[in-house]
Amino acid sequence: MHIGDRSDQQDRVAIFPHPERKDCLIAVLADGMGGHTGGAIAAQQVLLKAKQNFAAFQPASEPTREFLRSVIDEAHVVIKLTRFTSEADPHSTAVVLVIRPGVAEWAHCGDSRLYHFRRGKLVSHTPDHSLVGELIRTNRITEEMAQHHPQRNLLLSCLGAEKEPRIDYDSAPVLEPGDCFLLCSDGLWGLVSDEELGRTLHELDARSAARVLINAARERGEGVGDNISMAIIKINPV
Repeated sequence: MHIGDRSDQQDRVAIFPHPERKDCLIAVLADGMGGHTGGAIAAQQVLLKAKQNFAAFQPASEPTREFLRSVIDEAHVVIKLTRFTSEADPHSTAVVLVIRPGVAEWAHCGDSRLYHFRRGKLVSHTPDHSLVGELIRTNRITEEMAQHHPQRNLLLSCLGAEKEPRIDYDSAPVLEPGDCFLLCSDGLWGLVSDEELGRTLHELDARSAARVLINAARERGEGVGDNISMAIIKINPV
């Protein structure tokens, strides 16, 4: 996680092991919005709710999708309540990934992304809940046009807004050695191509890849770059 060229860090990211099961973990990333402290407060609430709910999660008997929904919905409610104790107007994105033996499941709201790469090649990434994301999906603009769209940062859904958050779910029902999952904020994916992300993650260990990607985003930000955060999980042979 890097502050980029901003005066404050409003991203939050973490990976937690399950307190009772060694074969289950969660990764969560949140990009906060809402004034000097509001965004940080909102993003931190996402991490706290993910950690709390994961401690009570029973993967053998509880559907993972219901767990993912509970994290985002409950974090949304808590963020809305913080308006009463803060002058800020807090909002946040959320990406939550659960990995169990042989399977990965995730949910997201906003424009922070989860990427799934297999041996360096893109399998999928989450769709952005943003104006430009919707314009791309409806074939009204291209990916290249979106990079320079004047409203590229306008979200259509996030946590803490008046509307209930839109939650999209997806999964990788079969995991293979060489699979890699990347959770990241737009401070990274907005400046580094999917191909470069996949290649770097494939060729380097997680720590080295994170360093290379942060440096690339910092250089291309040209002094006005956003917070940069990511979580990297690689599936290695047993």
